[in-house]
Amino acid sequence: MKPVSVYRVDYVRKTKVLVGTVMERRKNDRGSNLTGLLHLARKTFAASPEEAFSITLDRQEASLAQGVGGRTHPPR
Repeated sequence: MKPVSVYRVDYVRKTKVLVGTVMERRKNDRGSNLTGLLHLARKTFAASPEEAFSITLDRQEASLAQGVGGRTHPPR
């Protein structure tokens, strides 16, 4: 299980504010892992449907949670 950071984006000020994390629990890539994580993050951290559009994930961190070829990296 790897944590993936969740941010609220302020498009006017062009800033991202960390609001929490979601856990990537899948060990293999199923094709829609990032979409599923984003849906979970928006469901958890958005107070309204309009606010859901400003919720985003750290894409690089989410990709690293999956590892190359869908395999997770061994712990360091």
